[in-house]
Amino acid sequence: MPNETHGLSNSLVNSDIENLLHPYTNLAAHQDTGPMVISRGDGVHVYDEAGTKYIEGLSGLWCTSLGFNNQRLVEAATKAMEQLPFYHSFGSKSHPNAIQLAERLMDMAPVPMSKVFFANSGSEANDTAVKIIWYINNARGLPERKKIIAREKGYHGVTLMTAGMTGLPNNHRDFDLPLDRVLHTDCPHFYRYGEAGESEEEFASRCAENLRKLILDEGPETIAAFFAEPVMGAGGVLPPPKTYFEKIQAVLKEYDILFVADEVICGFGRTGNMFGSETYELKPDMITVAKALSSGYLPISALMVSEDIFQSMVSESEKIGVFGHGFTYGGHPVACAVALETMNIYEEIDLVGHVQSIAPTLQDGLAKLADHPLVGEARGIGLLGALEVVKNKETRESFDVSDGVGATLAARAQANGLITRAMGDSLAFAPPLIIDVNQIQEMLAVVQQSLDETLEVTDNCELK
Repeated sequence: MPNETHGLSNSLVNSDIENLLHPYTNLAAHQDTGPMVISRGDGVHVYDEAGTKYIEGLSGLWCTSLGFNNQRLVEAATKAMEQLPFYHSFGSKSHPNAIQLAERLMDMAPVPMSKVFFANSGSEANDTAVKIIWYINNARGLPERKKIIAREKGYHGVTLMTAGMTGLPNNHRDFDLPLDRVLHTDCPHFYRYGEAGESEEEFASRCAENLRKLILDEGPETIAAFFAEPVMGAGGVLPPPKTYFEKIQAVLKEYDILFVADEVICGFGRTGNMFGSETYELKPDMITVAKALSSGYLPISALMVSEDIFQSMVSESEKIGVFGHGFTYGGHPVACAVALETMNIYEEIDLVGHVQSIAPTLQDGLAKLADHPLVGEARGIGLLGALEVVKNKETRESFDVSDGVGATLAARAQANGLITRAMGDSLAFAPPLIIDVNQIQEMLAVVQQSLDETLEVTDNCELK
């Protein structure tokens, strides 16, 4: 029974099953299992309704960088709510919090940017980027330049356009996606797609040449932009192979194709720099951020655009009479206030320095776990990592999807006090950035225990 599994009352569980539609959930199985209800948080930990304590190994959904009870953010929200609970930026209106946050982001941007557009989620920010790209290409007299290239296993959102750009099959199946104008190029996962005898650099060259071939086959005059996460997140935490972005950016520049850096997960310290674009020397024309922008405390995202793009927007809006795009809650004053205070805290505690100092504990720990019989690859950077479990370490053979080994491992970890997420057979880690060395070591010990338990289950052919 659900209440026996999660320590919940029947009324609470049944109410949830009847009324709440859960994203990224097997809705049929959920009718039997019911939800896990998290009732409070403290630092890097969360607690369920029964009072069981868990390390939140994925920062909720990659976002709660400052942990789950930062009182300064609560106070910033309270003060902003009391002063101006809502306003917007439509029709030349504004408010101080949006103005100040935009200025702050411009100062922090890894490459020169000109303007900021606020939205409420990474999906909305990326969707807006596509709309603006189409808008400015019409302004520039390039109406055929509308196709968007993303990557297999990339993740850019769940709106109609961005769900298609997301290179994961379950985001397409029976949603009639992707829409037209969306193309996909290689997933740059060397462990999975590198050929025998091929170096990382050679693999990166092959990815770049395949991108070039795609562009030429489609017609360079039809390609508008290329979207990429510095490190792929929901696709399995996939750092790029050596020289990958250097070679990819050269191809984009050759054919005058815009580059959009999706920093929704990587932005604000996750990779050991303030932006993943700094970590991998990216020179994007547009940047999207969300998640850690407010430490996940309130919904907010942002799109940063270059001066060249902005001037094309000005030209087209002058012709039409309006820039006809915006969200009611984009740049909400309370969300902006929380984001501003989040930026203040990052600076005061030297968040980037903290991540750089403790990241080796996580990365070295994951590397040691690569010796486990189940682990094929340990990968990551900064406070972002993953373990990929395999059926055969020598051949890199994967388990059958029906075996559900990744899900089994995630369930064992949760039973042992660590909440994380399995993406196929890869277990992801992105703990709150305030985590300390002892807490990382505790997390790694749980992973070791959970791997051992999962191995025992696989040996006994009792996978569930």
